[in-house]
Amino acid sequence: MGRSKEKRGWGYRRRCHRLPRRRRANGNHCSHRPEEEEAQSPVNPGPSCGGNPSSSSSTQNSAVPELPGFYYDPEKNRYFRLLSGHNNYNPLTKESIQYKAMESKRLKLLEEEEQQKRKTTRAGLNSSVLLQKRQLGLLSSTSYCRLVHELKVNCMQRRKIEIHSPDSSVAGTNNFKIIVADVACERIFTVNDVEHGGCKYGIINLSGLGKESLTVEMYDNLYFTNRKVNSVCWASLTHPDSHVLLCLMGIAETPGCASLLPASLFSSTNPGDRPGMLCSFKISTAWSCAWCLNPQADNCFSTGLTRRVLVTNVVTGHRQTFGTSSDVLAQQFATQTPMLYNGCRSGEIFSIDVRQRNRKGQNWKAIRLFHDSAVTSIRLLKAEHYLMASDMAGKIKLWDLRTAKCVKQYEGHHNEYAILPLHVNEEEGLLTAVGQDCYTRIWSLQDASLLRTIPSPHPSSKDAIPSVVFSSRLGGRRGVPGLLMAVKQDLYHFSYN
Repeated sequence: MGRSKEKRGWGYRRRCHRLPRRRRANGNHCSHRPEEEEAQSPVNPGPSCGGNPSSSSSTQNSAVPELPGFYYDPEKNRYFRLLSGHNNYNPLTKESIQYKAMESKRLKLLEEEEQQKRKTTRAGLNSSVLLQKRQLGLLSSTSYCRLVHELKVNCMQRRKIEIHSPDSSVAGTNNFKIIVADVACERIFTVNDVEHGGCKYGIINLSGLGKESLTVEMYDNLYFTNRKVNSVCWASLTHPDSHVLLCLMGIAETPGCASLLPASLFSSTNPGDRPGMLCSFKISTAWSCAWCLNPQADNCFSTGLTRRVLVTNVVTGHRQTFGTSSDVLAQQFATQTPMLYNGCRSGEIFSIDVRQRNRKGQNWKAIRLFHDSAVTSIRLLKAEHYLMASDMAGKIKLWDLRTAKCVKQYEGHHNEYAILPLHVNEEEGLLTAVGQDCYTRIWSLQDASLLRTIPSPHPSSKDAIPSVVFSSRLGGRRGVPGLLMAVKQDLYHFSYN
């Protein structure tokens, strides 16, 4: 009897929700429609996320109120009951609905990309107008170059790169996890997930990447680990970008470590001709790492640990420890001064002068900035007067280090809990970041406008977040401009048109 009432109540509620938007004269509970409540007290959809696909479902459904246990389908204009995922009769869950909406938007954007239906961010921006303004003296050379890069970014087209390897069984067999370019953008170091657990390393030579050729060479080695790689950076020990610094997590009774691998291990030369120093330093779990290029702290690297910072001299083995109140998730050394900048899980950003000796307390912190969420990436601009920082709330802020104030904010980034890097290209005037929603976004550094939102070629998932590299000289001084994107087992080049 109770079950029949429950069915009747659900059917009655369903018929009620499909009634037209009007008030009925009788006093039953169907007289007050959810749409009428929305008209009286509209739901605030929140700030604009610059095309954030993760908010598409909530934006569409913001016109009607949410009912606990029900999902509103805007296409069918009705509510559906949400059931647990194991129910095979009607397996509607909030997660599956959100994923379906995100995938639908991604496919739509991919179709627009292929048909070149994208609109320019700035109205009236085209090459002929820019050239005319430049010739009339209305644009400085700096502004002209910046706007040309913005125009080219909007016209980038995706092409898949063919990866060759001396070992034919290596290329295209493991998913890319991280790619990091050296300073000259001639090589990228890759961390790939191994099928049976662990990570494998390699270096891709970009010299073969050209306007006509879409082929690169990947050199692998026998080094692989069953431990997670938390952070990677290039290190200049014997010469610029001679080594790669890796931070590995500890497992079980095995402690974490920071490994310094010579890049020559990945070359195609004779194994007997591979000079370089291979060393490993035992440490607790490291969240981040950075190599110092300032001569006053030569041959030193830093690791961000749980509630402390460890600065190590590779040659002498000397270590300095600085205690912190939170885990250090992001780091970068300044080049003009021996200063180390750190971003913490607590949202604090602080700097350390590595010439000073260890001190107790927090008095050694030179600059202190604060975010409302965990800081996941920091990047110093060339003059080192400004610092770019992103956090787990999806906020990207530009800080003036002289005044300790935020001067710009870049909207549209999506992050909730992942450690995602920022890529600053001052020469081109661009900021690039990949969100947890697997979308790559490019902003103008100068006015923080969102220039381009690039969907991933693969369906969005936690293990398919793209890793990117942007440069106007991919492959070296005579290289080609564009964006490299590594996702799953594929490598793509978004070339300037």
